Amino acid sequence: MNKQAGILLGIPNHARYIELKISSKVNIAALLNGLEPNERMVVGLGAGLVQSFAKLKELHEFQLVSGVGVEIPSTQADLWIWLRGEDRGEIAKRARTILEYLNEGFEVVRTIDGFKFGIDLDIGLDLSGYEDGTENPEGVAAIEAAFVADGSSFVSVQKWEHNLNHLHSLKQEDQDYIIGRRISDNEEIETAPEFAHVKRTAQESFTPEAFILRRSMPWVDGGKEGLMFVAFGCSFNAFEALLHRMVGAEDGIVDGLFQFSHPTSGANYWCPPVKGGRLDLSRIGL
Repeated sequence: MNKQAGILLGIPNHARYIELKISSKVNIAALLNGLEPNERMVVGLGAGLVQSFAKLKELHEFQLVSGVGVEIPSTQADLWIWLRGEDRGEIAKRARTILEYLNEGFEVVRTIDGFKFGIDLDIGLDLSGYEDGTENPEGVAAIEAAFVADGSSFVSVQKWEHNLNHLHSLKQEDQDYIIGRRISDNEEIETAPEFAHVKRTAQESFTPEAFILRRSMPWVDGGKEGLMFVAFGCSFNAFEALLHRMVGAEDGIVDGLFQFSHPTSGANYWCPPVKGGRLDLSRIGL
């Protein structure tokens, strides 16, 4: 079975993230069967939607994650669509067509436009100016981290809102310590404090190792800004291990990211494989 092609591709110049909930159970199966994932669109299904047809034991809704004075909320929806492309207007046009098609059974609960910061770079930058996804697995390792044997994948999606005024009020050394890398050359700082993001989320430091495939992109909307954090995995285990360490659930040390950023949404989705250009929903009996 084929994987959804857009997952393995690098981040595009522009994107739109759309989360929807079921508004009517009329023809939901037919609507899902009509979706055509490709290099420009990735589709994920929430647990509530999937379990209305069959139980998929690996899939569960995103649960609120609480830590030492911080928390990551759950804003679970039923359907997630990631539109990818090089032209923002073309993405808007495609989004309109898709939403008109889905209107009979779904309604939009969240929409956010993302973009690549640092178009000439292989890996994009966060709006803080730091490289995002430096430790992403590549090649075979990326496939092993992101996909199940049948070609499906699991994705966690969070919207993080930054306070860059606060970050930039700090000395550059202190900013670097929050991330754990120097912004000047992206090199890891061995003497960074234990709360440094790089130390908190070192994927090889977990047992088992917690490798995920990141496809995050910055966003700006109405005077606010941040990062759409998108992580694909062969299960949710690695991502959930990362989150629990970030909030200090293991040792009381909270990730430095929380000094200038906080998540405002959190959701999990199952990205089915593709067969004949459409979602292969045979695992849930469709």
